[in-house]
Amino acid sequence: MAGGKGTRLKPLTCSIPKPMVPILNKPTMEYTIQLLRQYEINDIAVTIAHLPTVITDYFGTGEKWGVQLEYFTEDVPLGTGGSVKNAEGFIDDTFIVLSGDSLTDINIKKALAFHEQKKSKATLILKNEPVPIEYGVVITDHDGKITRFLEKPSWGEVFSNTINTGMYILEPEVLQYYQKGDNFDFSKDLFPKLLADGIPMYGYVTEEYWSDVGALHSYMQTHFDILEGKVNIEIEGHQIEKGIWVGEGVQLNHQVVLNPPVYIGKNCIVGEGSKLDAYTVLGDYSTISKEVSLKRSITWSHVSIGKNSHCSGAVICNNVEIKNHAEIYENAVIGEGSSLEARVMIKPDIKLWPHKKIDENTIVHQNLVWGTKASKTIFGYKDVSGQINIEISPEFASRLGTAFASSLKEEGTIIVSSDFFHASHLIKNALIAGISSTGISVMDIGNMVMPANRFAVKYFKGNGGIHVRMDYTDHNLVHIEFIDKNGANIQRSREREIENLFNREDFKRCNADQIKSVIRIENFKDLYISEGMKLLKNIAAIKRKPPTLLISCKSEAVQGLTSEFLRHIGCQVQEDYRIKEFIEAKDYLAAMKQQVIARNIDLAAMITEDGEKLILIDKKGRIIQQERYDALIAMMLLREGSAEKLVLSYTSPYMIEKMAKDHHVEVVRVKSHPASIMNAMLNIQQDKGLSQYLLSYNATWAIGMIVDFLVTKDIKLENLVEEMPDLYYIKERIPCDWQDKGRVIRQLVEDNEDQNIELFEGVKINDERGWALILPDSEKPLFNIYTEGFSEEYAQELSLFFREKVKELLKNQGQ
Repeated sequence: MAGGKGTRLKPLTCSIPKPMVPILNKPTMEYTIQLLRQYEINDIAVTIAHLPTVITDYFGTGEKWGVQLEYFTEDVPLGTGGSVKNAEGFIDDTFIVLSGDSLTDINIKKALAFHEQKKSKATLILKNEPVPIEYGVVITDHDGKITRFLEKPSWGEVFSNTINTGMYILEPEVLQYYQKGDNFDFSKDLFPKLLADGIPMYGYVTEEYWSDVGALHSYMQTHFDILEGKVNIEIEGHQIEKGIWVGEGVQLNHQVVLNPPVYIGKNCIVGEGSKLDAYTVLGDYSTISKEVSLKRSITWSHVSIGKNSHCSGAVICNNVEIKNHAEIYENAVIGEGSSLEARVMIKPDIKLWPHKKIDENTIVHQNLVWGTKASKTIFGYKDVSGQINIEISPEFASRLGTAFASSLKEEGTIIVSSDFFHASHLIKNALIAGISSTGISVMDIGNMVMPANRFAVKYFKGNGGIHVRMDYTDHNLVHIEFIDKNGANIQRSREREIENLFNREDFKRCNADQIKSVIRIENFKDLYISEGMKLLKNIAAIKRKPPTLLISCKSEAVQGLTSEFLRHIGCQVQEDYRIKEFIEAKDYLAAMKQQVIARNIDLAAMITEDGEKLILIDKKGRIIQQERYDALIAMMLLREGSAEKLVLSYTSPYMIEKMAKDHHVEVVRVKSHPASIMNAMLNIQQDKGLSQYLLSYNATWAIGMIVDFLVTKDIKLENLVEEMPDLYYIKERIPCDWQDKGRVIRQLVEDNEDQNIELFEGVKINDERGWALILPDSEKPLFNIYTEGFSEEYAQELSLFFREKVKELLKNQGQ
């Protein structure tokens, strides 16, 4: 399969298809053809689509390699399966599917023997990968039979670290599910159908080398692996000493230093006093002048580098001229045909697209682009965050706003807001500039809190929203949160779409006359308070017998807004500003508890700084946080009687689910990502009665709704707390390395396959004592362990057992 564009590899692939990207001066696909020839497989079909003549002109009929090549062109994209179906006329027996843009030294003979022994109709070549989330994960039983597929899973779905390499051994009949010309993928479409129909499918786990040469990091690492001897392929050239390969016609001048491993292509010239450090690769016909330093860098053919230049960890494409005293740093790419004048500096991670000319003494600190840009993942667990003017600069924010607006499927309005910090205003204004450049309208509701932005999107029928706030623990850390048209956090799929647009810089742009004025809403706070009051039934009763409340939050804006709202509905509000004196929340809660008892407070609330979550303290000083607060919400909804369904995170205690079922209310379990929870709650939102969504994600209104409920039912908070069932629930975190996550989860699945386990998110193990859930964290190198027991003793037993089990697996690196 050689139809790939290599989008993630640009600018390496701006003028060549991905299978033609060179590795040690040979196209990647050439290694695949040589591998097939090694195993006496001579009849090869090549599916081509993007820049097909580059491939056909180079390989021709295949005679040079002793094989017969036949080409099948896709006029429209057909997917991985559709492209092979397009070549169906070539297939009359068991056939092998390989990628022209990956490198492997797999023993095909062994893989075929496995396929025949298992009488498999479809054998997938698998590989253990330490960090598998960028690949399709395949789960097999002890016999190698495939039981489940997961396409690019989140960490919560990583039940194995065994990935699909995209290499398959297939029988012709498996293609009968589709017609020629159909667009379908093997992994997303065909294989799940075969699995559902019980067709014999097996996974062959190879120990040999395999690399998906699909991104800059893996492209460079593949070179390094070859030079280290990790790949069983022949390296062309003479090995003049261990780890130093030199092609024909190479000239090495006086005092050249070569630190192995190093590869120098044909007819290269290396000038006096130059140093080629470890993992340097020179393409054919390259000229390196005097006193040049190259380290972990790859040059293609016909590259010229001027004297006293330095290059570390970069890729330089064909026909590039670099003048004297240049500095090129890690992960930079210089596109084909570019020219860098003297004393140019290319900063780390910068990409120059082909044929760029950089003037003398220029420092390049942004991409010069007409295509895509490779970059790290932008979104974290819930938002985009980073240090102000370092990770999150105005330039970054402008591009991010443009990417978000470009992801909208229709014209409309985006609601923006921020807290009152100047840094937040800076980033908000940069986001507005980016959005406006696409022609999308912007409404700025000013200095508000996150829940108010969610409300504004719904109230004004916006297409989405963005809220910017500074962190109160790290005063240089900025958070940017994105929401959809329903007021919920955007889903993972939308995050990835925005990341792709951001990385490719594939933005919508508009003409000057299409740029709209920013709509600025004054005094939105008053509207927010009045609309919140409309949700309450008994404000008059609250005012007749006002409860005494104590409110605290690290964010003065959240605390002030909440207090003002509660005073409007008749509460006697006291504010506590001492929270900023405490580092740990638990220490402050202990102090707040003392205040509640000493002042005879009816209800105290500590609000998270984003204005969404609550920790309550009742009149007797009992602290109600997280899972107990979720149980309190459930009790209120069940007692009110209007709820038909209750949404619970997969990590939530079973005790809450039991309460719901006892009241004949359906429970909807969803993954623990905030977007999944919010959207599920909004999907079952009722027109009247209490709102699980607002009680869970709008602390200001939630306190008012709780007070209103207590007044309506003529009950005290402490009475509700006393009615709550006992909860034996423990949460723990175990630090780990990123690369250990998949391996540990796979081992847990294998070790407990005879037990009652669930693989919805993480690995959940049920037994007669309760349950334990081991869930890799999506944002940090750690495991989250949740346990719930039918008694406190059982909960502690489960927690201890699985904590030690995970630690033991982390120590066993060899497994």
